[in-house]
Amino acid sequence: MRTIKFTKMHGAGNDYIYVNALQYPIDHPEALSRLWSDRHKGIGGDGLVLIDSGDALKSAEDKGRADSSKCAESGACVAAPTADFSMRIFNADGSEARMCGNASRCIGKYLYDNHMTRSTEVKLATLSGIKILKLHVDPATDHVESVTVDMDAPRLSVPTQLATADGSMTEGEVLATDGKTYMGTFVSMGNPHFVVFVDDAASFDVAGVGPTLEFATAFPERCNIEFATVREDGSIRMRVWERGSGITMACGTGACATAVAAALTKRTGRSSDIEMDGGTLHIDWDNTTGHVMMTGPATKVFDGETEIADNIESEISN
Repeated sequence: MRTIKFTKMHGAGNDYIYVNALQYPIDHPEALSRLWSDRHKGIGGDGLVLIDSGDALKSAEDKGRADSSKCAESGACVAAPTADFSMRIFNADGSEARMCGNASRCIGKYLYDNHMTRSTEVKLATLSGIKILKLHVDPATDHVESVTVDMDAPRLSVPTQLATADGSMTEGEVLATDGKTYMGTFVSMGNPHFVVFVDDAASFDVAGVGPTLEFATAFPERCNIEFATVREDGSIRMRVWERGSGITMACGTGACATAVAAALTKRTGRSSDIEMDGGTLHIDWDNTTGHVMMTGPATKVFDGETEIADNIESEISN
């Protein structure tokens, strides 16, 4: 038997199981994510996040986790090995995500609060490149309360993620798997998003419509779907259907994509507060650099440990 220690954390309600892979290497994270994410029979969460060394992802394509021919088009290349730490993230269904804004904030808190770094600026390698985390520390507790993440510039044309002539779409129609069409805007934050503006996001049938758009033929890699409503004060109410996880309480990259889509379609300016089921994130789309800056909370829920049989990873991966 192996004992693996983990930490349950959430960013605006988007909860994951975090494992320090430097101490607890995991051979089949896809399988364990499916097992542990089960909210009835497992630990429970939206997925599994592995925290590793800064150069752990530098040859991701050699490990079969990235296709180098698609890398340049999608922006999913792992940046040069100059990061302090790296993350891999797996959805509840075992599929691997390229990036998660909420998880990156939680990693910043995990690293600082566990004294793995004492710097308030961290370079985090992801499958969407290196992200810069700025940690906001409460001096009274010496713990991270919130994190600002430089999410880089949004990509509006990604042919590998959107099956249009140039891989872009602003206020265009997508045919869902049930035969209905929905108008929305495509934004890639490394991972693909389709933002649909609706009259009332709070009451919209996300569970019914979300999967019909996630698996639409327009999205070769499937897609995260946001349903958003712009309020009179300029804030945005958004709910999300995440590919591989379904409805989640929040999505950091989804909040960024929603803010960008709202600005592109002249619904808001370049700064927005995005309210989701689990909390609110502040998004700034910088007019000079073109980068999207995301600021929001990071919360530790509890520490735990679990035992797994030595061969369970290979068994459940088959």
